[in-house]
Amino acid sequence: MNAINETRDRSERAQNDRGFVLPAANISATQNEYLVEVDMPGVSKEGLEVTVEGNELTIIGRRQVEMANGELCYCESGLADFRRVFELGPDVDTSKINAEMRNGVLRLRIPKSERAKPKQIEVQIA
Repeated sequence: MNAINETRDRSERAQNDRGFVLPAANISATQNEYLVEVDMPGVSKEGLEVTVEGNELTIIGRRQVEMANGELCYCESGLADFRRVFELGPDVDTSKINAEMRNGVLRLRIPKSERAKPKQIEVQIA
């Protein structure tokens, strides 16, 4: 079982009901933490909302889109806001999550709890 799983049902419902889109995300793990990287183009720090409630990590990014003068001839990027929800496992320390936004990418460092980290057991010679 992974320590961070997407709660697809809630994310899909949010996407369909409120005009949110799912941003691309990458999750990696080291011995001490998980790194969650989420693409949030067009989202400033002020438009970002990251919350943890119970075991759910919710990320919402509200874009400030500047409309160009003139007639829009072609548009591939949606104007909807971003939303992604992840379920956190019991091996994370939610009180120490660190968030950083740089170049349109949100990086969340989620530390593993002490009980989840590998421990070296010293062997005694009897």
